[in-house]
Amino acid sequence: MSKQEGSHEEQSLKRKKYEKELKRLQGELCKLQDWVKYKGLRVMVVFEGRDAAGKGGTIRAITERVSPRVFRLVALPAPSDREKSQMYIQRYFRHFPAAGEIVIFDRSWYNRAGVEHVMGFCTEEQYRQFLKLCPAFEKYIVDAGIILIKYWLEVGKKEQQRRFEARVKDPLRQWKLSPMDLESFRRWYEYSRARDKMLEATDSKHAPWCLVRSDDKRKARLNCISHFLSMIPHKKVSRERVKLPKRSEKHSYDDQKSIKGHKFIPERY
Repeated sequence: MSKQEGSHEEQSLKRKKYEKELKRLQGELCKLQDWVKYKGLRVMVVFEGRDAAGKGGTIRAITERVSPRVFRLVALPAPSDREKSQMYIQRYFRHFPAAGEIVIFDRSWYNRAGVEHVMGFCTEEQYRQFLKLCPAFEKYIVDAGIILIKYWLEVGKKEQQRRFEARVKDPLRQWKLSPMDLESFRRWYEYSRARDKMLEATDSKHAPWCLVRSDDKRKARLNCISHFLSMIPHKKVSRERVKLPKRSEKHSYDDQKSIKGHKFIPERY
């Protein structure tokens, strides 16, 4: 984290307090993980928002202490020529959760309501059809027994600019700036209108949008994780106490001596 970003975040929530609360919430996520496996639940979490809204950091905070076999992250690239010829929603189906899985979409089918619409990557008819059919599609998901949770991270105009400027100055984060990101920055109000239309058309009773204020990254992460945990009632699953077995000495030999002739990397640290 750069000094600029760090000082900004610490104005509202000190690092030690943030890390202590994050650790507690991550412990609850581990309990939720066991519960989802135990009950065979299927969960889908959609993360949307403008560029630099904090989606990646929030998702990392959720997933860094849990099993990737349970919390599965899906971040799809731009569609291939073959995928462009398919039904729009088709490429997302294969990533839907099986029993005991939580699938997190870092951007989702809502690309059509955002970047594709604003940048002209889809036709107006395709855009209108998406907004019309999306609630019915999500009703099908929910009726199939999948828990669907949708988050929109809302970052302010000044804060987004501050984060973009920080990326420009920081060589470790310049990779985050693509020509598409810069164009989205320029078209702030077009994306605002697209957001408004998307929320109006797809904020349904069966799949409501949950908006997260994300100008303060630390607060946004804690608030989002806390809310996510509240959306899936869960209990602690009892585990058998693990005891390491005694190592067998059968067929024992000097297994360190046998690899002495091989090349190890230099120990610089």
